Amino acid sequence: MSIESSWVVIALITPFLFTAFWTLSATGSPFTASFRTLYNKRICLLIAHPDDEAMFFSPTVLALTRPELGNHVKILCLSTGDADGLGETRKKEIQKSAVHLGLRHESDVFVIDDRSRFPDSMTTEWSTRDISALLASAFAPELSSSKNHSSANGNGHAAENGPKATIDVILTFDEHGVSNHPNHRSLYHGAVAFLKSLMKDKSGYSCPVALYTLTTTNIARKYSGIFDFPLTMLLGAVNTIRDSLGPSKSASSSKDADFANRLLYVSSFNQWARARTAMTDGHKSQMLWFRWGWITIGRYMFVNDLKQERI
Repeated sequence: MSIESSWVVIALITPFLFTAFWTLSATGSPFTASFRTLYNKRICLLIAHPDDEAMFFSPTVLALTRPELGNHVKILCLSTGDADGLGETRKKEIQKSAVHLGLRHESDVFVIDDRSRFPDSMTTEWSTRDISALLASAFAPELSSSKNHSSANGNGHAAENGPKATIDVILTFDEHGVSNHPNHRSLYHGAVAFLKSLMKDKSGYSCPVALYTLTTTNIARKYSGIFDFPLTMLLGAVNTIRDSLGPSKSASSSKDADFANRLLYVSSFNQWARARTAMTDGHKSQMLWFRWGWITIGRYMFVNDLKQERI
């Protein structure tokens, strides 16, 4: 066989091999059955704007809402995305999108409309304290009451009981916010502050809430679409090995046994198509020309890798 013929054969079979590898590597396939995931957990996806759940977290949401896992996923969105005056429209759009991505009901989506504290803005950092206080009031009502009780007793000590929360997991952006959007970055700092307040004066206890953050990549990987998933899988394996060789977390080992250090979700073609429809049918007001490019080549539409933050 000539060199030219060999290149033709390679060009013909490569798409089929890649498609087969993609199919085998998608979350839920037999090839990935051994990958760690979350089971029977109360999960809050913390986002900044309606459409974040579809454009950035769709592989995660589609994976974790599979009925056989027993999870209950809810979305807490801290703005209506009203920068262009479409807040009321976008509140309805995120409900439609979320159900399409697998949430049980529209009532599992909570959208905060507080433009003084959480404006939809490319130039505004949201207050870490405000985000932490909001999360505490929503998911740890005993936190504020224990502080009041401590003050009333005048002893300056928190209650002896361990920390409690009404959720098990928070998913949100990492400190770089994927797109470096200040609203996205603020969520990371607010979530970390919430968990720190939850664990204040609680040494000896494990944190009842695991925080996972979505990994920010460089711009080349960000727009590499499905072609990024082999590299993501390789880096995930390397990081998992490195984590296992690091110092043990014996203080909270019993609790942490339920949670992997890292999570990886790869959408199949059908799952990607569902996420695409969540954008095109759910978030119609946001489907400007550049969003068509994002839902086609944006790697976060295909691949999510999340890291557990240690508090």
